[in-house]
Formats: sequence, structure tokens, C-alpha cells
Amino acid sequence: MPRVIHVFRQPDRFVAGTVGQPGERAFYLQASEDVRMVSVALEKQQVAVLAERIGSLLEEVHRRFGAEVPDAAPDDLLDMEPLQAPVEEEFRVGTMGLGWDAETRAVVIELLAATEEELDEAVVLDDTEEGPDAVRVFLSPAEARAFAERADRVVNAGRKPCPLCGEPLDPEGHICPRQNGYRRSEGS
Repeated sequence: MPRVIHVFRQPDRFVAGTVGQPGERAFYLQASEDVRMVSVALEKQQVAVLAERIGSLLEEVHRRFGAEVPDAAPDDLLDMEPLQAPVEEEFRVGTMGLGWDAETRAVVIELLAATEEELDEAVVLDDTEEGPDAVRVFLSPAEARAFAERADRVVNAGRKPCPLCGEPLDPEGHICPRQNGYRRSEGS
């Protein structure tokens, strides 16, 4: 079966979000344009890395190409609404690509389905019929900044980290390796 590439050139919405309670959250990226909507699942760390790399890319684009890049997301672009339900996973993200389209002056985010096979670099931003399914989203620098800010908030909205070891604290605490196995709770 040929691969499916979902392209969102002017998305109405592209956000990171979660389903579930802290400690049991599933992370998703959701893109919508007109009546089309696609949700893909990924790991919390992938969301954090994507947000961080978008910030780095925006700084580089501003420095090298003189593109107008806001220091912070404009208030009207910050989307704090929950994911649109029902969240139906199209695929689980394996590889992510990030780039700058100088012609359209847009940040391009490519999300490829996880696969057992090693990917050729040509597959990442190519429209060949071979390869994993993909989602490709084009964002203005301001939209990219807003996406990154929301993604950071989503990642940091989970369980608080232990101040000693950095591991997440459950409501009943955890056994902290820096305390020689003594149970540490949120209040201690």
C-alpha cells in the first residue's frame, strides 16, 4: 500500500496535547485544516525536543535570513484549548524532521510513522511512494513560536520533579535514590 502524506500548508490549528492523568498521559500532536484533522502519538521527550529545536531553528532563521521572528508568541496565536475529540491516532511518530522553506518563509515540521526499517534521508522530505506515512505542517515563524510555547507548557504540566533526583513525584511520593531509599513525598 502506498504511503500517505498528510500536508497542512495553512493549518487552522497545530498543537501538542495530552490525554489522561499526570503519570499516565499519552502525548499527541494534532493538525487541522478546514474539515481535515490528523492526530499522531509520540513520546513526551519527542514533544520537548521538538519545542526546543523549533526555538533554535527560529533563532537561526532570524540570524541567517533576517526573517521576522517574534521573541514570544503573540497572544492571539496561543491556543490553550484541549485537543479536539475524538483523538484517533493516525500513527506513532518515529522520526521527526524540521526545516525552513525560504520560498514560503515557513517552518516545516515533518512527522514520520515509526518503522522497523532504517530510513534513507531522501524519504524525510520527499514525496516518494515508498516509506512510512507522514504528516507535514507549514507554520509561520509566529505560529511556530506559539506551538513551541504550548508544547513546553504541555510537557511541564505533568508531575512535579523531585528536587533531589529529578524523577517525577507521584502523589504518594517515590523512593528517592539520593535519600538512600527513603520515601520522599511532594510535601517533603
